[in-house]
Amino acid sequence: MPPPADIVKVAIEWPGANAQLIEIDQKKPLSSIIREVCDGWSLSGSEQFALRYADGPQLYITEQSRSEIKNGTILRLAISPTRAARQLLERIQSHGMDARLEALKELAKLSADGTFATEFINMEGIVVLARLVESGTHFGEMLAFTLTAFLELMDHGIVSWDLISLSFIKQIAGYVNQPMVDVSILQRSLAILESMVLNSHSLYHRVAQEITVGQLIAHLSNQEIQTYAIALINALFLKAPEDRRQEEHTNPLDLRLTEMASTLAQKHLRSIILNHIIRGNRPIKAEMAHQLYVLQVLTFNLLEERMMTKMDPSDQAQRDIIFELRRIAFDGDNDPNSSTEKRKAMYTKDYKMLGFTNHVNPAMDFTQTPPGMLALDNMLYLAKLHQDTYIRIVLENSSREDKHECPFGRCAIELTRMLCEILQVGELPNEGCNDYHPMFFTHDRAWEEFFCVCVQLLNKTWKEMRATAEDFNKVMQVVREQITRALAMKPSSLDQLKSKLRGLSYTEILRLRQSERLSQDDFQSPPIIELRERIQPEILELIKQQRLNRLCEGGCFRKIGNRRRQEKFWFCRLSLNHKVLHYGDLEELPQGEVPFELLTDKIPVADIKSVVTGKDCPHMKEKSALKQNKEVLELAFSILHDPDEALNFIAPNKYEYCIWTDGLCALLGREMGSDLTRSDLDTLISMEMKLRLLDLENITIPEAPPPVPKEPSTYNFTYHYG
Repeated sequence: MPPPADIVKVAIEWPGANAQLIEIDQKKPLSSIIREVCDGWSLSGSEQFALRYADGPQLYITEQSRSEIKNGTILRLAISPTRAARQLLERIQSHGMDARLEALKELAKLSADGTFATEFINMEGIVVLARLVESGTHFGEMLAFTLTAFLELMDHGIVSWDLISLSFIKQIAGYVNQPMVDVSILQRSLAILESMVLNSHSLYHRVAQEITVGQLIAHLSNQEIQTYAIALINALFLKAPEDRRQEEHTNPLDLRLTEMASTLAQKHLRSIILNHIIRGNRPIKAEMAHQLYVLQVLTFNLLEERMMTKMDPSDQAQRDIIFELRRIAFDGDNDPNSSTEKRKAMYTKDYKMLGFTNHVNPAMDFTQTPPGMLALDNMLYLAKLHQDTYIRIVLENSSREDKHECPFGRCAIELTRMLCEILQVGELPNEGCNDYHPMFFTHDRAWEEFFCVCVQLLNKTWKEMRATAEDFNKVMQVVREQITRALAMKPSSLDQLKSKLRGLSYTEILRLRQSERLSQDDFQSPPIIELRERIQPEILELIKQQRLNRLCEGGCFRKIGNRRRQEKFWFCRLSLNHKVLHYGDLEELPQGEVPFELLTDKIPVADIKSVVTGKDCPHMKEKSALKQNKEVLELAFSILHDPDEALNFIAPNKYEYCIWTDGLCALLGREMGSDLTRSDLDTLISMEMKLRLLDLENITIPEAPPPVPKEPSTYNFTYHYG
């Protein structure tokens, strides 16, 4: 008989004594259990003790967390959080340097525990640590452990960052600005400054006074700290106030967004990121990929103001840009002696040849937002920096009279709007996304150059499709598919992007569409439908086995809420007999298979009640400082199991999400309903059917089986061998 649900069998250790094997009754108060354990070793004062996990983070067990104890868990009797906090507080203020170092080392480890952190902070421990830093007397290991403990304690959100003093900020900033500072101190200092910027508006201004992006650029060449440095650059940029230069009595710090935008556009920053990070000799890890993605998004978001700015038809400076576009395309066609009416008619004709929708007043074409004035900026960049290409596109289409001319103006405006959508200009970075594009770090004007490449693609595709004005939307759909397919290949440079796009001609897009879409015409006859129905169960079983095998291999997941700490991971894998899910914390990303022995926690498959996804997950319902955007929701799933507990996941990508949700559904005997299963099912069935029907190529399969012949009039017939 299995033990009752409220009884958990555990082992409890105490230094210098044999472990106790006991059964914990979850209905009894935790204090009573600790008293019984202390009595077993003849220890008095049970209120001075507590239970902690012996493995992993070794967290304290509280009334709130005791339900997480599993059968077979090894626990350890330890001094209570209150007593531990008091002792450590005394030791870190002692005069003996060796004793202080050991105390700080232990504090750095214990500070990750929320129960201990609460007690330590209530004893003004944060203030003591801040004073130690402000004194400037700690160096090396001692300072590194002090900063680690401080950061861990603050990360619990118990104390507001606004309480941090200016002298503390100056001291931390000093470590970042000083040459030859220990790497571990630099890492923690940068992480503390990042947390200050992200968590406090007032501290942003103070940090911005002490640290500039220019000073942080110097750290990007150091592989040990470049992730922390770029994270702080992103934080400063993300929290920079909007530019309010036009308002009176403007705070000088409010100009910082403009200054940072200028800094981010500098060739120096871009080239260091390109040469020391993207093209460096180390593979880019997930956290660095995320920071590069954030930087890419924030850089593109600088375009938002122009994207949302309508053109003012009465603004002569803006109208002059349109005149400049006309002048560059049709230079030499002007007759200075012509009348006003004649010039107006000539302008109207030219604007029509330029492809504007409003031939009389093309400024009206730029009143739609998005793309607003950004489209005009792109067109002017093409006309000035790629003049030959611009003139060729305009004249090539203006000379055509067969209704197949490509309207440059209308196309450029719509293309700009499309590129803003594809690159999500104006949207905040997604917390779980690592989708950066290396090519955007290879050019100082990457956005404009990207537009120039795409507008040439559009002109080429228009000709390949022999499109007319009525086909405009169809052409734009094809161009969008060409661009998104090329971007998905992650070209490393703009030249490589051009090469990828050359391979994605209109003919190739049609071929790809056809190969990706099951030909409905070939699979609609009753015999084929019947064959498909017979094959489907076999294929589904094959997919199910593949999903379960992947669960047996296991997967690594980032710990929720630890985006900044790149070393925090946990691993989960299914036992080979498909009866138990094993999971546990890891210090770093695994390079190979993680043995079951390292995974200290487990859930019997029989205890799993259900698998929920998206907004139904417990960790997606909780309030969090992270932006719970659509992309994160689409990657979230949870295992609900007895007794009323949940194991929460955020998959690293959509593929892993589908693999794990499918595998868990298969374990529970439920239908695998992911997009990946549908895609795999269609692909495998299509391949299997084509193989089986190979001998029937070019043979028409009848809609119905041939009729059975009539019975012969007599069965009196024999076959004579000659």
